[in-house]
Amino acid sequence: MTRIIAGAARGARLDVPGSGTRPTSDRVRESLFGALESSDAIAGARVLDLYAGSGALGLESLSRGAASVDLVEQGRTAAAIIRRNAGIVAKAAGIATTRVHQSAVRAFLQRAAGPFDLVFTDPPYDLDDDAMTSDLVALAPLLSPEALVVIERARRSTPPDLATAGLELLREKTYGDTTLWWAVPPTPDEGSA
Repeated sequence: MTRIIAGAARGARLDVPGSGTRPTSDRVRESLFGALESSDAIAGARVLDLYAGSGALGLESLSRGAASVDLVEQGRTAAAIIRRNAGIVAKAAGIATTRVHQSAVRAFLQRAAGPFDLVFTDPPYDLDDDAMTSDLVALAPLLSPEALVVIERARRSTPPDLATAGLELLREKTYGDTTLWWAVPPTPDEGSA
């Protein structure tokens, strides 16, 4: 069972799809969100949760003060579960700013407007490196200048190709079999106009 860890919807129980998803462990979520809060990356953020699964990452952000959350999941059953979970969290938080998109990630990114301030991308571990890079390339123009992208993959996976997407590595942390990469848009050169 997955629960919202903190914030307005703390303790809210989230349903998890029976198959086809891999929820982020409580230990990883607690550490991640502690670091995000200390970086002041959540309050008021426009959040995008790609490969959302149960929606736990995006909905945890909503509970902790994000302004809005877009959750993208291709699977019909998983998207229906996310809609239910989003309703529970939005009601507990007194907010209705969640949008669930039943869509392939690339198709969503090609039509999305942005900008997004905080993005979670937790693709299936078997997503190949080229597809991961293509997702990041499609995501980059949708980011706000101060955006933070958190990429979750298996520890044994090839690190994401951030340079091709025009992103810079900020932090990398491994928890057991899971590695998180934090990436940001490049800082504009001070002398450029």
